[in-house]
Order: sequence, then structure tokens, then C-alpha cells
Amino acid sequence: MTALSPDAATAASTRPAGVIIDLDGTLVDSVPDLAVAANLMLADLGRDPVPESHVRRWVGNGVPRLVHRVLTGETDGEADEATFSRGKSSFLAHYAEHVCDRSVCFPGVEDGLARLAATGARMACVTNKPTAFTGPLLEGLGIDHFFPVVVCGDTLAEKKPHPAPILHAAAELGLPVERCAVIGDSVSDIAAAQAAGCMCVCLRSGYNQGLDLSQYDPDVLVEDFVSAVEHILQS
Repeated sequence: MTALSPDAATAASTRPAGVIIDLDGTLVDSVPDLAVAANLMLADLGRDPVPESHVRRWVGNGVPRLVHRVLTGETDGEADEATFSRGKSSFLAHYAEHVCDRSVCFPGVEDGLARLAATGARMACVTNKPTAFTGPLLEGLGIDHFFPVVVCGDTLAEKKPHPAPILHAAAELGLPVERCAVIGDSVSDIAAAQAAGCMCVCLRSGYNQGLDLSQYDPDVLVEDFVSAVEHILQS
């Protein structure tokens, strides 16, 4: 076995042993398929479609919040209970049929995951997306094998921004949470990582509802997933 140089040994000892990664907006551009499901839902309710660009602004906080936003046209809007119930059922049915038709990995994602894996990093995917959609999306894009641990929006009683999904993922990876880093793209990712007690590397390029993420004090703010991987490899 080739001995590590002193510099390499130091880097290996300080680099996060676990990397916990968000899905939508971080690894995958899923908006095209979410927009299709949203507009099929609106058609079922006899409403006009919304532009994909609007859906891009509204995603990032789970299916219920997205459905409320599509139905009301407002980020903080709340549809009435009956309309929301009909809309959510319609959306879920349509999204199940179109979960990976047009969704794609962001540039550099597959290479970045391979680079992290080559260092021996243990990886988990933690998302607010329901289990029924997460597995098919990861498998459809051919990146499921990178993630021995997947925590979805319905895996636990709580989801991000609660720290429970991060803490659960770290435990499933067999690591102290402080030895892990979170890569995400939203306030929910930052808040969950901060509450769990681990580093958060946040992307400017994801689904952030137009917020200035620097105001929420992530440990590191980078442009994209490739830059996030570079930061972790250089830690």
C-alpha cells in the first residue's frame, strides 16, 4: 500500500467523512416534470396553465407547499382545503407518471459524485420529496448507486428544515453528524444543517425562491455543485 504524503494525510483526516446531499435543485433539475404535473393538475381543475418559470420559483419546500403556490399563484398562498385536497391528489397522480421524463442531472453532477466516492466519502441523499418519487428519479437518472442511504420527505415524522433527516442520515451512514457536510440549495438545507451541527455548503444556482442565501449564514456559498465538490475535496 502506498503511504499518503503528510499533506494528503492531513487533508484526508479533516475532509468530511460523510456528504449528505439534497436532490431537487442540487443534483437534479426536476422543474420540467414538476411543471408538467402542475399544469395537468390545473387542467383537471379547469384552470389555465402557469409558465414553467413560475414553477421554478415555487419549488423547494415539498409537494404540499408547491401545490398551494400553484393553486394561488403566491409563494405564501394557502388554497382552501377542498381545492387543495383535489389539487394535491391530481398533482401526485400526474407526477407519478412523469417523474423522470424531462428531468436531468445538473452539469458535473455525475462526475462530482464519482470524485466524492473515490475519496471514500459515504453519501446520503436527503430530500423533502416523497419516497414514491425519489427512488424512480434517482434510478431513472442512473445515480442511485451513489447513495446507500436515502431519506425522503415521508421517511420520518419531520422533514427539512428540521434537523431530524440530517441526524438520521448521519446515523445510517455510521458517522457522527459533525463529520458530515450537507450540500444543498435552500434555506431549509441551511437551517437543517445548522440545527444538526454540521457544515453546510450551499449552492446559489438551485431552487431558492429568489432569496439571498448569504443572509442565512451557510458555512460556504458556492455557484454550483461542481464548486461544492471542489470545496469539500479541498477541506
